[in-house]
Amino acid sequence: MRADVRQVADGTYLVHGSDTNWVILTDGDALTLVDTGYPGDRQRLLDSLAAVGGGPEAVEAVLITHAHNDHLGSAEYLRRAYGTPVYLHPAEVPHARRDFLQQVSVGKVLRNAWRPGVLPWAVRVLRSGGTEQHPVTAPAAFPADGPLDLPGRPVPVHTPGHTDGHCAYHLPEAGVVVSGDALASGHATSRGTGPQLLPGMFHHDRVRAVASLEIIEQLDGDTLLPGHGPVHRGPVREAARSARERSRQTLTVDT
Repeated sequence: MRADVRQVADGTYLVHGSDTNWVILTDGDALTLVDTGYPGDRQRLLDSLAAVGGGPEAVEAVLITHAHNDHLGSAEYLRRAYGTPVYLHPAEVPHARRDFLQQVSVGKVLRNAWRPGVLPWAVRVLRSGGTEQHPVTAPAAFPADGPLDLPGRPVPVHTPGHTDGHCAYHLPEAGVVVSGDALASGHATSRGTGPQLLPGMFHHDRVRAVASLEIIEQLDGDTLLPGHGPVHRGPVREAARSARERSRQTLTVDT
């Protein structure tokens, strides 16, 4: 199955893989890749690069929102095969090396298997290599503060909670926020649609994840590109505010 590649703004593409998204930013022949999907998404990832007129050799850097398996899947492959630098927030660098792991455990997923959507999602995760570990052996912290000198000029925005070093990426000129898992628009294990936090079992620190929605509320933009769910159109600050209010009213998928 090929990836679903959708242009959402000039030089900006949201790609839907297997239960997770990644983003491609273009500037002429050069590309920036934000996240890489599951390990099993590799062919979809390569196909998506070709679909926007590039290839893995054109990727100037891989930016990772956070080092969960469904976002980190092919980062080390690109680094080893093409010398592509992999950048993260400093707090997420050791996570990408797998010095530690801040990710939902198999046991916690099993304890939640009775909840709607969890079991079918877990089966797909296994098929996509979601329990495999593909650490990045030489991840790097962002080379500078502020806008990165890469296609799209993305600005890292620290949004901790889902993991300690989770980062969103703001594209001020395009009016886009790449939110990773700090703010979703849907998930296979969620009963609702629209701007939302992921179910509680997925967050390392849910209290901080809720607090990070206030950080996203400060970002100007009218297009939200989440790690899970479809593109969301409308003021990003309102999407974040809606998710924050919703987080107070809904039960978390957690035990």
